[in-house]
Amino acid sequence: MILENIRLALKDFTRNKLRTGLSMLGIIIGVASVITITSLGSSATGSITAEITQAGADTITVFLTKGDTSTARYFTPELAAEMEEAIPGINQAIPLQQGSFLLKYGREELEGVTVFGVEEAFSEIFHSTLAQGVFLTERDNQGKKAVIVLGSEVAETLFPGGNAAGKYVRVFRRQAKSFKVIGVLEEQSDTMGMSFNTSAYIPYKTYISRLQRSDTVGRYAIGAKADADVLAVSEDIETYLTGLVGTSDAFRVISPSTIAEMAEGITSILNLLLGGVAAISLIVGGIGIMNIMLVSVVERTKEIGIRKALGASPNVIRSQFLVEAVSLTFSGGALGVITGLLLSYLGTSLLSWVFLPNITAVFIALVFSSFVGIFFGLYPAIKASKLDPVVALTFE
Repeated sequence: MILENIRLALKDFTRNKLRTGLSMLGIIIGVASVITITSLGSSATGSITAEITQAGADTITVFLTKGDTSTARYFTPELAAEMEEAIPGINQAIPLQQGSFLLKYGREELEGVTVFGVEEAFSEIFHSTLAQGVFLTERDNQGKKAVIVLGSEVAETLFPGGNAAGKYVRVFRRQAKSFKVIGVLEEQSDTMGMSFNTSAYIPYKTYISRLQRSDTVGRYAIGAKADADVLAVSEDIETYLTGLVGTSDAFRVISPSTIAEMAEGITSILNLLLGGVAAISLIVGGIGIMNIMLVSVVERTKEIGIRKALGASPNVIRSQFLVEAVSLTFSGGALGVITGLLLSYLGTSLLSWVFLPNITAVFIALVFSSFVGIFFGLYPAIKASKLDPVVALTFE
């Protein structure tokens, strides 16, 4: 019986193509809007998360709060090793120093370059790879050697012809210091306040002895163990430092996982709000379906009378019109899903995002569009089923 009703519905659709198309338009627009918005939201979340965690989701950074002199004495180079020993989830921890300097090579110069004082584990913690040469070693650090590794953009500016490794650059603040270039980093996305491409790196002990003397550390870079929960490790670090310093206001603990979780929460809320607004058009489309079905009941009054005269029960008539309404909205929903996926794919391609269709939204949109057909098709179906066959047969 259902298959027969679907066949009759399709026959009626093809007989009134323009009216059918206009009736479905509201559903198509509503579903397409929901799918496009939620899919773009999923793609945005995925792309933001991938960008944030580019340097490694296992990376944690501890920042000393500027101006807090009463607690700065606790943040020493030795604290990195102490945290590594005290917190089981930490794989490696190193202190960082940084400052802004002028770099020169021959006639080429670059102002405002952030020079970091780092230890050997830096490249492993931030998952940095080298385009040329080698990275800093523990021997370079202990020997306070005048060696430097350049970010990709710094190397490109100072050495337009390439082959920076082995050359000497001068680092200026009050006076020039000469450093041998031993490596150049591959391009790497900015993360955790680190702009890898526009920075340069020298041994930690070289930094504090030759560029900027300091007994305290402004930042620590920490790598969590592979099997550790990064968020849990971040909380352990905060608890440990709060117990050491006596306050959590003296520092900030940040990890890509924390930022990614926040970004996902924000985009999820936006998706829900925008999806809800777009879903309103489905209700509007449903009202259009009801209107068309009521018109259809009037147009087919004599047909209903004939079917009732031949023995069709009210349930049969009701089922016929209900199936027609559901078929109309489901077909519109399916076309809306296809349209929405195409639009979201084009949108993500233009924005250079990863295409991540929201499969849950696709399923919900199809189910909801069918429910709209049932809800708004029920009244016309009941009206048709209650027609008096005698009156219907004499209807003009």
